[in-house]
Amino acid sequence: MSSTVDSAAHSRPTKYIFVTGGVVSSLGKGLAAASIGCLLEGHGYRVALQKFDPYVNVDPGTMSPYQHGEVYVTDDGTETDLDLGHYERFTHVVTTRNHNWTTGKIYLSVIQKERRGDYLGGTVQVIPHITNEIKDSVRTVAKDVDVVIVEIGGTVGDIESLPFLEAIRQMRQDVGRENAVYIHLTLVPFIGTAGELKTKPTQHSVRDLRAIGIQPDILLCRTDRFLDRDIKRKIALFCDVAEEAVITAKDVKSIYEVPLVLATEGLDRILLRLLGLPQTERQMGEWEDLVHRIYHPVADDLPIHVVGKYVGYEDSYKSLNEALYHAGFKHGVRAQITWVEAEALEHADWERHLEGAHGILVPGGFGDRGTRGMMRAAECARARRVPYLGICYGFQWATVEYARNVCGLADADSTECTPDTPHKIIYKLRDLLGVDDLGGTMRRGTYACRLKPGSLAHRTYGQPIIHERHRHRYEFNAQYETTLGQHGLEVVGRSVDGKFVEMVELAGHPWFIAVQFHPEFKSKPLAPHPLFAGFVEAALRHRTGARGARAEAESLAS
Repeated sequence: MSSTVDSAAHSRPTKYIFVTGGVVSSLGKGLAAASIGCLLEGHGYRVALQKFDPYVNVDPGTMSPYQHGEVYVTDDGTETDLDLGHYERFTHVVTTRNHNWTTGKIYLSVIQKERRGDYLGGTVQVIPHITNEIKDSVRTVAKDVDVVIVEIGGTVGDIESLPFLEAIRQMRQDVGRENAVYIHLTLVPFIGTAGELKTKPTQHSVRDLRAIGIQPDILLCRTDRFLDRDIKRKIALFCDVAEEAVITAKDVKSIYEVPLVLATEGLDRILLRLLGLPQTERQMGEWEDLVHRIYHPVADDLPIHVVGKYVGYEDSYKSLNEALYHAGFKHGVRAQITWVEAEALEHADWERHLEGAHGILVPGGFGDRGTRGMMRAAECARARRVPYLGICYGFQWATVEYARNVCGLADADSTECTPDTPHKIIYKLRDLLGVDDLGGTMRRGTYACRLKPGSLAHRTYGQPIIHERHRHRYEFNAQYETTLGQHGLEVVGRSVDGKFVEMVELAGHPWFIAVQFHPEFKSKPLAPHPLFAGFVEAALRHRTGARGARAEAESLAS
Protein backbone atom coordinates (compact mmCIF):
# COMPACT_ATOMS: atom_id res chain seq x y z
CA MET A 1 0.00 0.00 0.00
CA SER A 2 1.31 3.47 -0.80
CA SER A 3 2.38 5.73 2.08
CA THR A 4 -0.30 8.28 1.10
CA VAL A 5 -3.09 5.72 1.35
CA ASP A 6 -1.62 4.17 4.49
CA SER A 7 -1.24 7.39 6.44
CA ALA A 8 -4.76 8.58 5.69
CA ALA A 9 -6.43 5.21 6.33
CA HIS A 10 -6.32 5.52 10.12
CA SER A 11 -8.53 8.63 10.16
CA ARG A 12 -10.79 7.70 7.24
CA PRO A 13 -14.14 5.99 7.89
CA THR A 14 -14.67 2.55 6.41
CA LYS A 15 -16.39 2.63 3.03
CA TYR A 16 -19.10 0.21 1.91
CA ILE A 17 -20.06 -1.11 -1.52
CA PHE A 18 -23.32 -3.07 -1.78
CA VAL A 19 -23.78 -5.32 -4.82
CA THR A 20 -27.29 -6.44 -5.79
CA GLY A 21 -28.62 -8.29 -8.81
CA GLY A 22 -31.75 -8.18 -10.93
CA VAL A 23 -33.69 -9.72 -13.83
CA VAL A 24 -32.32 -13.27 -13.47
CA SER A 25 -30.05 -15.17 -11.11
CA SER A 26 -26.52 -16.38 -11.96
CA LEU A 27 -25.48 -13.13 -13.63
CA GLY A 28 -22.19 -13.18 -11.76
CA LYS A 29 -22.60 -10.97 -8.68
CA GLY A 30 -19.90 -12.94 -6.88
CA LEU A 31 -17.43 -12.48 -9.72
CA ALA A 32 -18.36 -8.81 -9.97
CA ALA A 33 -17.77 -8.29 -6.25
CA ALA A 34 -14.48 -10.21 -6.38
CA SER A 35 -13.35 -8.22 -9.43
CA ILE A 36 -14.14 -4.93 -7.68
CA GLY A 37 -12.08 -6.13 -4.72
CA CYS A 38 -9.24 -7.03 -7.08
CA LEU A 39 -9.30 -3.55 -8.64
CA LEU A 40 -9.37 -1.76 -5.29
CA GLU A 41 -6.43 -3.84 -4.08
CA GLY A 42 -4.71 -2.82 -7.29
CA HIS A 43 -5.08 0.77 -6.09
CA GLY A 44 -3.53 -0.11 -2.73
CA TYR A 45 -6.70 -0.37 -0.64
CA ARG A 46 -7.48 -3.06 1.91
CA VAL A 47 -10.77 -4.81 1.23
CA ALA A 48 -13.15 -7.27 2.85
CA LEU A 49 -15.84 -9.18 0.95
CA GLN A 50 -19.01 -10.63 2.40
CA LYS A 51 -21.94 -12.63 1.03
CA PHE A 52 -25.54 -12.71 2.28
CA ASP A 53 -27.60 -15.66 1.05
CA PRO A 54 -31.41 -15.41 1.36
CA TYR A 55 -32.12 -19.13 1.79
CA VAL A 56 -33.29 -20.37 5.20
CA ASN A 57 -30.59 -23.04 5.61
CA VAL A 58 -28.15 -22.04 8.34
CA ASP A 59 -25.29 -22.86 5.96
CA PRO A 60 -24.92 -24.79 2.69
CA GLY A 61 -23.19 -27.75 4.37
CA THR A 62 -26.18 -30.07 4.06
CA MET A 63 -27.38 -28.85 0.66
CA SER A 64 -27.15 -30.97 -2.48
CA PRO A 65 -24.23 -30.05 -4.77
CA TYR A 66 -26.69 -30.26 -7.67
CA GLN A 67 -28.76 -27.45 -6.15
CA HIS A 68 -26.15 -25.22 -4.59
CA GLY A 69 -22.87 -26.21 -6.17
CA GLU A 70 -19.65 -26.49 -4.22
CA VAL A 71 -19.50 -26.03 -0.46
CA TYR A 72 -16.48 -23.80 0.08
CA VAL A 73 -14.61 -24.34 3.36
CA THR A 74 -12.77 -21.53 5.15
CA ASP A 75 -9.70 -21.76 7.39
CA ASP A 76 -11.90 -21.77 10.50
CA GLY A 77 -13.97 -24.68 9.16
CA THR A 78 -17.10 -22.80 8.11
CA GLU A 79 -19.08 -24.30 5.24
CA THR A 80 -19.92 -21.41 2.92
CA ASP A 81 -21.16 -20.33 -0.47
CA LEU A 82 -18.87 -20.92 -3.44
CA ASP A 83 -18.64 -17.16 -4.07
CA LEU A 84 -16.24 -16.96 -1.12
CA GLY A 85 -13.87 -18.98 -3.28
CA HIS A 86 -13.98 -16.20 -5.87
CA TYR A 87 -13.28 -13.66 -3.13
CA GLU A 88 -10.15 -15.50 -2.00
CA ARG A 89 -8.91 -16.25 -5.51
CA PHE A 90 -9.25 -12.66 -6.75
CA THR A 91 -8.01 -10.86 -3.64
CA HIS A 92 -5.85 -11.32 -0.54
CA VAL A 93 -8.93 -11.73 1.68
CA VAL A 94 -8.92 -14.75 4.00
CA THR A 95 -12.57 -15.48 4.71
CA THR A 96 -14.10 -16.72 7.97
CA ARG A 97 -17.52 -17.58 9.39
CA ASN A 98 -18.28 -13.84 9.44
CA HIS A 99 -17.97 -13.50 5.67
CA ASN A 100 -21.06 -15.57 4.79
CA TRP A 101 -24.49 -15.16 6.37
CA THR A 102 -27.80 -16.77 5.46
CA THR A 103 -31.38 -16.00 6.42
CA GLY A 104 -31.26 -19.09 8.64
CA LYS A 105 -28.06 -17.97 10.37
CA ILE A 106 -29.42 -14.45 10.96
CA TYR A 107 -32.76 -15.68 12.32
CA LEU A 108 -31.06 -18.32 14.47
CA SER A 109 -28.92 -15.65 16.11
CA VAL A 110 -31.95 -13.42 16.75
CA ILE A 111 -34.02 -16.30 18.15
CA GLN A 112 -31.18 -17.32 20.48
CA LYS A 113 -30.96 -13.76 21.76
CA GLU A 114 -34.72 -13.67 22.28
CA ARG A 115 -34.60 -16.94 24.25
CA ARG A 116 -31.84 -15.52 26.46
CA GLY A 117 -33.92 -12.45 27.14
CA ASP A 118 -31.57 -10.05 25.39
CA TYR A 119 -34.52 -8.03 24.05
CA LEU A 120 -35.94 -7.52 27.55
CA GLY A 121 -39.40 -8.81 26.71
CA GLY A 122 -39.84 -6.64 23.63
CA THR A 123 -41.70 -7.78 20.54
CA VAL A 124 -39.10 -9.15 18.12
CA GLN A 125 -39.73 -7.97 14.56
CA VAL A 126 -38.08 -7.96 11.15
CA ILE A 127 -37.52 -4.22 11.60
CA PRO A 128 -35.52 -3.39 13.64
CA HIS A 129 -34.28 -6.70 15.07
CA ILE A 130 -33.56 -8.73 11.93
CA THR A 131 -32.25 -5.72 10.01
CA ASN A 132 -30.07 -4.69 12.96
CA GLU A 133 -28.63 -8.21 13.09
CA ILE A 134 -27.80 -8.00 9.40
CA LYS A 135 -26.11 -4.62 9.86
CA ASP A 136 -24.15 -5.92 12.85
CA SER A 137 -23.01 -8.84 10.67
CA VAL A 138 -21.65 -6.42 8.08
CA ARG A 139 -19.66 -4.62 10.77
CA THR A 140 -17.96 -7.86 11.87
CA VAL A 141 -15.71 -7.74 8.78
CA ALA A 142 -15.17 -3.96 8.73
CA LYS A 143 -12.16 -3.85 11.06
CA ASP A 144 -8.76 -2.84 9.65
CA VAL A 145 -9.99 -2.49 6.07
CA ASP A 146 -10.66 0.49 3.81
CA VAL A 147 -13.61 -0.90 1.87
CA VAL A 148 -16.19 -3.59 2.66
CA ILE A 149 -17.86 -5.12 -0.41
CA VAL A 150 -21.18 -6.81 0.42
CA GLU A 151 -22.92 -9.08 -2.07
CA ILE A 152 -26.65 -9.68 -1.61
CA GLY A 153 -27.58 -13.07 -3.02
CA GLY A 154 -30.72 -13.73 -5.00
CA THR A 155 -32.58 -11.35 -7.28
CA VAL A 156 -34.31 -8.06 -6.50
CA GLY A 157 -38.01 -8.84 -6.20
CA ASP A 158 -37.52 -12.11 -4.31
CA ILE A 159 -39.48 -12.12 -1.04
CA GLU A 160 -36.62 -13.70 0.92
CA SER A 161 -34.18 -10.92 -0.07
CA LEU A 162 -36.25 -8.07 1.35
CA PRO A 163 -34.78 -7.96 4.89
CA PHE A 164 -31.24 -7.79 3.47
CA LEU A 165 -32.16 -5.03 1.02
CA GLU A 166 -33.86 -3.08 3.78
CA ALA A 167 -30.79 -3.46 5.97
CA ILE A 168 -28.40 -2.12 3.34
CA ARG A 169 -30.83 0.74 2.64
CA GLN A 170 -30.59 1.68 6.32
CA MET A 171 -26.81 1.31 6.38
CA ARG A 172 -26.29 4.25 4.06
CA GLN A 173 -28.09 6.38 6.64
CA ASP A 174 -26.02 4.84 9.45
CA VAL A 175 -22.56 5.28 7.90
CA GLY A 176 -23.17 8.44 5.91
CA ARG A 177 -24.17 8.81 2.29
CA GLU A 178 -20.61 9.64 1.28
CA ASN A 179 -19.40 6.30 2.66
CA ALA A 180 -21.68 3.89 0.78
CA VAL A 181 -22.24 3.00 -2.87
CA TYR A 182 -24.94 0.80 -4.39
CA ILE A 183 -24.03 -1.27 -7.46
CA HIS A 184 -26.75 -3.14 -9.32
CA LEU A 185 -25.89 -5.97 -11.71
CA THR A 186 -28.50 -6.43 -14.39
CA LEU A 187 -29.05 -8.01 -17.80
CA VAL A 188 -29.13 -6.28 -21.18
CA PRO A 189 -30.01 -9.12 -23.58
CA PHE A 190 -29.44 -9.09 -27.32
CA ILE A 191 -32.54 -10.29 -29.17
CA GLY A 192 -31.30 -12.01 -32.30
CA THR A 193 -34.57 -11.88 -34.23
CA ALA A 194 -34.85 -8.14 -33.64
CA GLY A 195 -31.14 -7.55 -34.03
CA GLU A 196 -30.93 -5.21 -31.05
CA LEU A 197 -30.16 -4.92 -27.36
CA LYS A 198 -33.11 -4.53 -25.01
CA THR A 199 -32.94 -2.25 -21.98
CA LYS A 200 -36.44 -2.87 -20.59
CA PRO A 201 -35.38 -5.68 -18.19
CA THR A 202 -32.80 -3.32 -16.67
CA GLN A 203 -35.34 -0.53 -16.37
CA HIS A 204 -37.82 -2.79 -14.58
CA SER A 205 -35.16 -4.21 -12.26
CA VAL A 206 -34.01 -0.74 -11.20
CA ARG A 207 -37.64 0.29 -10.73
CA ASP A 208 -38.11 -2.61 -8.30
CA LEU A 209 -34.96 -1.61 -6.42
CA ARG A 210 -36.02 2.03 -6.19
CA ALA A 211 -39.45 0.96 -4.94
CA ILE A 212 -37.85 -0.30 -1.73
CA GLY A 213 -35.79 2.84 -1.29
CA ILE A 214 -32.46 2.03 -2.98
CA GLN A 215 -31.25 4.19 -5.86
CA PRO A 216 -28.27 2.48 -7.51
CA ASP A 217 -25.21 4.63 -8.11
CA ILE A 218 -23.67 2.28 -10.69
CA LEU A 219 -25.19 -0.23 -13.07
CA LEU A 220 -23.18 -3.24 -14.26
CA CYS A 221 -24.91 -4.35 -17.44
CA ARG A 222 -24.25 -7.99 -18.26
CA THR A 223 -24.24 -8.40 -22.02
CA ASP A 224 -22.47 -10.22 -24.82
CA ARG A 225 -21.16 -7.02 -26.47
CA PHE A 226 -20.00 -3.56 -25.49
CA LEU A 227 -22.84 -1.08 -25.04
CA ASP A 228 -22.67 1.92 -27.35
CA ARG A 229 -23.22 5.44 -26.11
CA ASP A 230 -26.86 5.60 -27.22
CA ILE A 231 -27.74 2.50 -25.20
CA LYS A 232 -25.88 3.82 -22.17
CA ARG A 233 -27.61 7.20 -22.48
CA LYS A 234 -31.02 5.52 -22.64
CA ILE A 235 -30.35 3.37 -19.57
CA ALA A 236 -28.98 6.36 -17.67
CA LEU A 237 -32.09 8.42 -18.50
CA PHE A 238 -34.64 5.82 -17.45
CA CYS A 239 -32.74 4.61 -14.37
CA ASP A 240 -31.56 8.01 -13.09
CA VAL A 241 -27.89 7.00 -13.15
CA ALA A 242 -24.97 8.99 -14.53
CA GLU A 243 -24.14 7.91 -18.06
CA GLU A 244 -20.52 7.14 -17.15
CA ALA A 245 -21.81 4.89 -14.36
CA VAL A 246 -23.56 2.57 -16.84
CA ILE A 247 -20.83 -0.04 -17.10
CA THR A 248 -20.58 -2.79 -19.69
CA ALA A 249 -20.07 -6.12 -17.93
CA LYS A 250 -19.26 -7.98 -21.11
CA ASP A 251 -19.06 -11.77 -21.42
CA VAL A 252 -15.44 -12.95 -21.52
CA LYS A 253 -13.75 -16.27 -22.22
CA SER A 254 -11.90 -16.26 -18.90
CA ILE A 255 -13.31 -15.00 -15.62
CA TYR A 256 -9.88 -13.58 -14.81
CA GLU A 257 -10.35 -10.97 -17.53
CA VAL A 258 -13.36 -9.45 -15.74
CA PRO A 259 -11.37 -7.00 -13.54
CA LEU A 260 -9.57 -5.68 -16.63
CA VAL A 261 -12.82 -5.24 -18.58
CA LEU A 262 -14.35 -3.32 -15.68
CA ALA A 263 -11.19 -1.21 -15.40
CA THR A 264 -11.42 -0.38 -19.11
CA GLU A 265 -14.93 0.92 -18.45
CA GLY A 266 -13.55 3.12 -15.65
CA LEU A 267 -15.40 1.41 -12.80
CA ASP A 268 -12.55 1.70 -10.30
CA ARG A 269 -12.11 5.45 -10.89
CA ILE A 270 -15.85 6.05 -10.48
CA LEU A 271 -15.89 4.09 -7.23
CA LEU A 272 -12.95 5.97 -5.77
CA ARG A 273 -14.59 9.29 -6.61
CA LEU A 274 -17.99 8.32 -5.19
CA LEU A 275 -16.38 7.06 -1.98
CA GLY A 276 -14.09 10.04 -1.61
CA LEU A 277 -10.94 7.92 -1.79
CA PRO A 278 -7.66 9.19 -3.27
CA GLN A 279 -7.28 8.37 -6.97
CA THR A 280 -4.13 6.30 -6.55
CA GLU A 281 -2.41 4.68 -9.50
CA ARG A 282 -3.80 1.31 -10.55
CA GLN A 283 -1.21 -1.48 -10.30
CA MET A 284 -2.57 -4.45 -12.28
CA GLY A 285 0.58 -5.56 -14.13
CA GLU A 286 0.61 -9.09 -12.67
CA TRP A 287 -3.07 -9.53 -13.53
CA GLU A 288 -2.52 -8.29 -17.08
CA ASP A 289 0.39 -10.73 -17.51
CA LEU A 290 -1.84 -13.52 -16.19
CA VAL A 291 -4.58 -12.81 -18.72
CA HIS A 292 -1.99 -12.67 -21.52
CA ARG A 293 -0.72 -16.13 -20.51
CA ILE A 294 -4.27 -17.47 -20.37
CA TYR A 295 -5.00 -16.37 -23.92
CA HIS A 296 -1.57 -17.27 -25.31
CA PRO A 297 -0.67 -20.78 -24.09
CA VAL A 298 2.62 -22.21 -25.31
CA ALA A 299 1.38 -25.81 -25.53
CA ASP A 300 -1.68 -27.70 -26.76
CA ASP A 301 -4.66 -28.23 -24.48
CA LEU A 302 -3.93 -30.89 -21.86
CA PRO A 303 -6.70 -33.46 -21.23
CA ILE A 304 -7.31 -34.13 -17.53
CA HIS A 305 -9.93 -36.73 -16.59
CA VAL A 306 -11.91 -35.93 -13.44
CA VAL A 307 -13.85 -38.90 -12.09
CA GLY A 308 -16.54 -37.69 -9.68
CA LYS A 309 -20.02 -38.19 -8.29
CA TYR A 310 -21.50 -34.79 -9.17
CA VAL A 311 -20.09 -34.14 -12.64
CA GLY A 312 -23.54 -33.28 -14.03
CA TYR A 313 -23.17 -29.81 -12.46
CA GLU A 314 -19.70 -28.35 -12.87
CA ASP A 315 -20.16 -25.79 -10.06
CA SER A 316 -20.08 -28.78 -7.70
CA TYR A 317 -16.31 -28.74 -8.22
CA LYS A 318 -15.78 -25.01 -8.81
CA SER A 319 -12.58 -24.59 -6.79
CA LEU A 320 -11.14 -27.80 -8.23
CA ASN A 321 -11.80 -26.61 -11.79
CA GLU A 322 -10.08 -23.32 -11.08
CA ALA A 323 -7.11 -24.99 -9.35
CA LEU A 324 -6.51 -27.09 -12.47
CA TYR A 325 -6.71 -23.99 -14.64
CA HIS A 326 -4.28 -22.16 -12.32
CA ALA A 327 -1.77 -24.98 -12.68
CA GLY A 328 -2.20 -24.83 -16.43
CA PHE A 329 -1.51 -21.08 -16.43
CA LYS A 330 1.76 -21.73 -14.60
CA HIS A 331 2.91 -24.23 -17.24
CA GLY A 332 1.62 -22.34 -20.27
CA VAL A 333 -1.10 -24.85 -21.07
CA ARG A 334 -4.88 -24.94 -20.88
CA ALA A 335 -6.20 -27.76 -18.73
CA GLN A 336 -8.99 -29.41 -20.71
CA ILE A 337 -11.21 -31.13 -18.17
CA THR A 338 -12.97 -34.31 -19.27
CA TRP A 339 -15.76 -35.11 -16.83
CA VAL A 340 -16.32 -38.79 -16.07
CA GLU A 341 -19.28 -39.98 -14.04
CA ALA A 342 -17.86 -42.39 -11.45
CA GLU A 343 -20.69 -44.87 -11.96
CA ALA A 344 -19.78 -45.13 -15.66
CA LEU A 345 -16.53 -46.88 -14.65
CA GLU A 346 -18.50 -49.65 -12.96
CA HIS A 347 -19.59 -51.08 -16.32
CA ALA A 348 -17.81 -53.38 -18.76
CA ASP A 349 -16.97 -50.57 -21.21
CA TRP A 350 -15.27 -48.45 -18.53
CA GLU A 351 -11.98 -48.16 -20.42
CA ARG A 352 -13.39 -45.90 -23.12
CA HIS A 353 -14.15 -43.24 -20.51
CA LEU A 354 -10.47 -42.94 -19.58
CA GLU A 355 -9.11 -43.23 -23.09
CA GLY A 356 -6.34 -40.71 -23.78
CA ALA A 357 -6.00 -39.71 -20.13
CA HIS A 358 -2.71 -38.03 -19.24
CA GLY A 359 -3.83 -37.26 -15.70
CA ILE A 360 -6.62 -38.74 -13.56
CA LEU A 361 -8.11 -36.81 -10.65
CA VAL A 362 -10.69 -38.19 -8.22
CA PRO A 363 -12.25 -35.46 -6.02
CA GLY A 364 -14.29 -35.47 -2.81
CA GLY A 365 -17.74 -36.86 -2.22
CA PHE A 366 -20.04 -38.64 0.22
CA GLY A 367 -22.06 -41.86 0.07
CA ASP A 368 -21.77 -45.25 -1.62
CA ARG A 369 -22.82 -44.32 -5.17
CA GLY A 370 -19.94 -44.39 -7.64
CA THR A 371 -17.29 -45.53 -5.15
CA ARG A 372 -16.38 -48.66 -7.11
CA GLY A 373 -15.87 -46.47 -10.17
CA MET A 374 -13.52 -44.27 -8.15
CA MET A 375 -11.53 -47.37 -7.21
CA ARG A 376 -11.41 -48.34 -10.89
CA ALA A 377 -10.00 -44.89 -11.73
CA ALA A 378 -7.28 -45.21 -9.07
CA GLU A 379 -6.46 -48.73 -10.27
CA CYS A 380 -6.20 -47.56 -13.88
CA ALA A 381 -3.83 -44.73 -12.93
CA ARG A 382 -1.75 -47.07 -10.78
CA ALA A 383 -1.48 -49.91 -13.29
CA ARG A 384 -0.97 -47.75 -16.38
CA ARG A 385 1.37 -45.28 -14.66
CA VAL A 386 -0.86 -42.31 -15.40
CA PRO A 387 -0.39 -39.33 -13.01
CA TYR A 388 -3.01 -39.50 -10.25
CA LEU A 389 -4.27 -36.97 -7.73
CA GLY A 390 -6.82 -38.23 -5.20
CA ILE A 391 -8.57 -35.66 -3.03
CA CYS A 392 -10.54 -36.60 0.09
CA TYR A 393 -12.80 -39.38 -1.29
CA GLY A 394 -10.18 -39.90 -4.01
CA PHE A 395 -7.66 -40.53 -1.23
CA GLN A 396 -9.90 -42.95 0.63
CA TRP A 397 -10.83 -45.11 -2.34
CA ALA A 398 -7.27 -45.17 -3.66
CA THR A 399 -6.16 -46.73 -0.36
CA VAL A 400 -9.06 -49.20 -0.37
CA GLU A 401 -8.27 -50.19 -3.97
CA TYR A 402 -4.64 -50.74 -3.07
CA ALA A 403 -5.53 -52.82 -0.01
CA ARG A 404 -7.78 -55.02 -2.13
CA ASN A 405 -5.83 -55.47 -5.32
CA VAL A 406 -2.21 -55.21 -4.20
CA CYS A 407 -2.20 -56.21 -0.53
CA GLY A 408 -4.65 -59.08 -1.00
CA LEU A 409 -7.27 -57.82 1.47
CA ALA A 410 -10.22 -58.77 -0.72
CA ASP A 411 -12.90 -57.44 1.64
CA ALA A 412 -11.18 -54.15 2.40
CA ASP A 413 -13.65 -51.26 2.42
CA SER A 414 -14.84 -48.09 4.09
CA THR A 415 -17.32 -48.31 6.95
CA GLU A 416 -19.22 -45.47 5.23
CA CYS A 417 -20.34 -48.04 2.66
CA THR A 418 -19.82 -51.40 4.42
CA PRO A 419 -20.03 -50.94 8.21
CA ASP A 420 -19.27 -54.60 8.97
CA THR A 421 -16.28 -55.02 6.65
CA PRO A 422 -13.52 -57.14 8.26
CA HIS A 423 -10.85 -54.75 6.95
CA LYS A 424 -11.83 -51.21 7.92
CA ILE A 425 -9.34 -49.26 5.82
CA ILE A 426 -11.46 -46.12 6.22
CA TYR A 427 -13.67 -45.45 9.21
CA LYS A 428 -15.49 -42.67 11.04
CA LEU A 429 -13.87 -40.10 13.28
CA ARG A 430 -15.84 -41.03 16.37
CA ASP A 431 -14.66 -44.61 15.99
CA LEU A 432 -11.04 -43.48 16.37
CA LEU A 433 -9.69 -43.82 19.88
CA GLY A 434 -9.08 -40.54 21.68
CA VAL A 435 -10.57 -38.02 19.26
CA ASP A 436 -14.13 -37.71 20.57
CA ASP A 437 -13.39 -34.14 21.67
CA LEU A 438 -13.32 -32.90 18.07
CA GLY A 439 -17.01 -32.08 18.26
CA GLY A 440 -19.57 -33.38 15.79
CA THR A 441 -18.63 -36.04 13.30
CA MET A 442 -16.79 -33.98 10.69
CA ARG A 443 -13.25 -32.64 10.62
CA ARG A 444 -13.39 -29.19 9.05
CA GLY A 445 -11.03 -26.29 8.57
CA THR A 446 -7.26 -25.94 8.51
CA TYR A 447 -4.96 -28.53 10.10
CA ALA A 448 -1.19 -28.77 10.04
CA CYS A 449 0.46 -31.71 8.31
CA ARG A 450 4.06 -32.90 8.66
CA LEU A 451 5.61 -34.27 5.45
CA LYS A 452 8.12 -37.09 5.23
CA PRO A 453 11.55 -35.68 4.27
CA GLY A 454 12.64 -36.63 0.77
CA SER A 455 9.17 -37.74 -0.34
CA LEU A 456 7.56 -36.54 -3.56
CA ALA A 457 5.08 -34.62 -1.43
CA HIS A 458 7.91 -32.88 0.42
CA ARG A 459 9.67 -32.00 -2.83
CA THR A 460 6.41 -30.72 -4.31
CA TYR A 461 5.65 -28.40 -1.41
CA GLY A 462 9.25 -27.49 -0.65
CA GLN A 463 8.61 -27.28 3.09
CA PRO A 464 8.31 -29.75 5.98
CA ILE A 465 4.98 -28.61 7.47
CA ILE A 466 1.94 -27.52 5.49
CA HIS A 467 -1.52 -26.26 6.41
CA GLU A 468 -4.54 -27.46 4.46
CA ARG A 469 -8.34 -27.33 4.76
CA HIS A 470 -10.47 -30.39 5.51
CA ARG A 471 -14.11 -31.42 5.20
CA HIS A 472 -14.75 -35.11 5.87
CA ARG A 473 -16.16 -37.59 8.39
CA TYR A 474 -13.97 -40.62 7.74
CA GLU A 475 -10.24 -41.23 8.20
CA PHE A 476 -7.61 -43.73 7.11
CA ASN A 477 -7.14 -46.52 9.65
CA ALA A 478 -3.48 -46.28 10.70
CA GLN A 479 -3.51 -49.98 11.67
CA TYR A 480 -3.11 -50.73 7.96
CA GLU A 481 -0.26 -48.29 7.40
CA THR A 482 2.44 -50.96 7.68
CA THR A 483 0.65 -53.39 5.37
CA LEU A 484 0.16 -50.84 2.63
CA GLY A 485 3.66 -49.43 3.12
CA GLN A 486 5.28 -52.83 2.74
CA HIS A 487 3.54 -53.17 -0.63
CA GLY A 488 4.61 -49.72 -1.86
CA LEU A 489 1.86 -47.26 -0.86
CA GLU A 490 3.63 -45.10 1.67
CA VAL A 491 2.23 -42.63 4.21
CA VAL A 492 4.14 -39.39 3.59
CA GLY A 493 2.03 -36.90 5.50
CA ARG A 494 0.29 -36.99 8.86
CA SER A 495 -1.12 -34.50 11.33
CA VAL A 496 1.54 -33.02 13.60
CA ASP A 497 0.03 -34.84 16.60
CA GLY A 498 0.40 -38.12 14.71
CA LYS A 499 -3.27 -39.10 14.96
CA PHE A 500 -4.34 -38.66 11.35
CA VAL A 501 -2.91 -39.91 8.07
CA GLU A 502 -3.09 -37.05 5.57
CA MET A 503 -1.12 -38.11 2.46
CA VAL A 504 0.05 -41.23 0.68
CA GLU A 505 2.16 -41.71 -2.43
CA LEU A 506 3.04 -44.71 -4.55
CA ALA A 507 6.70 -45.71 -4.73
CA GLY A 508 8.05 -46.25 -8.24
CA HIS A 509 5.13 -44.48 -9.91
CA PRO A 510 5.80 -41.34 -12.00
CA TRP A 511 3.34 -39.26 -9.93
CA PHE A 512 0.72 -40.78 -7.63
CA ILE A 513 -0.37 -38.72 -4.61
CA ALA A 514 -3.59 -38.93 -2.64
CA VAL A 515 -4.53 -36.51 0.13
CA GLN A 516 -7.27 -36.42 2.76
CA PHE A 517 -7.59 -32.63 2.63
CA HIS A 518 -8.84 -30.21 -0.05
CA PRO A 519 -5.89 -28.37 -1.65
CA GLU A 520 -8.15 -26.74 -4.23
CA PHE A 521 -9.42 -24.27 -1.62
CA LYS A 522 -6.01 -22.61 -1.35
CA SER A 523 -5.12 -22.22 -5.02
CA LYS A 524 -5.00 -18.78 -6.64
CA PRO A 525 -4.45 -17.77 -10.28
CA LEU A 526 -1.27 -15.89 -9.36
CA ALA A 527 -0.17 -18.60 -6.89
CA PRO A 528 -1.21 -22.08 -8.11
CA HIS A 529 -1.34 -24.76 -5.44
CA PRO A 530 1.86 -26.89 -5.45
CA LEU A 531 -0.03 -30.19 -5.72
CA PHE A 532 -2.03 -29.09 -8.74
CA ALA A 533 1.05 -27.53 -10.34
CA GLY A 534 2.99 -30.77 -9.81
CA PHE A 535 0.10 -32.89 -11.07
CA VAL A 536 -0.29 -30.89 -14.29
CA GLU A 537 3.48 -30.91 -14.84
CA ALA A 538 3.46 -34.71 -14.48
CA ALA A 539 0.53 -34.95 -16.92
CA LEU A 540 2.52 -32.89 -19.42
CA ARG A 541 5.46 -35.27 -19.07
CA HIS A 542 3.12 -38.23 -19.54
CA ARG A 543 1.75 -36.73 -22.75
CA THR A 544 5.26 -36.03 -24.04
CA GLY A 545 6.26 -39.62 -23.31
CA ALA A 546 3.13 -40.99 -24.95
CA ARG A 547 3.73 -38.94 -28.07
CA GLY A 548 7.35 -40.05 -28.19
CA ALA A 549 6.37 -43.70 -27.85
CA ARG A 550 3.73 -43.33 -30.55
CA ALA A 551 6.18 -41.63 -32.92
CA GLU A 552 8.73 -44.38 -32.31
CA ALA A 553 6.16 -47.08 -32.97
CA GLU A 554 5.06 -45.39 -36.19
CA SER A 555 8.70 -45.07 -37.28
CA LEU A 556 9.34 -48.76 -36.66
CA ALA A 557 6.14 -49.68 -38.49
CA SER A 558 7.17 -47.72 -41.55
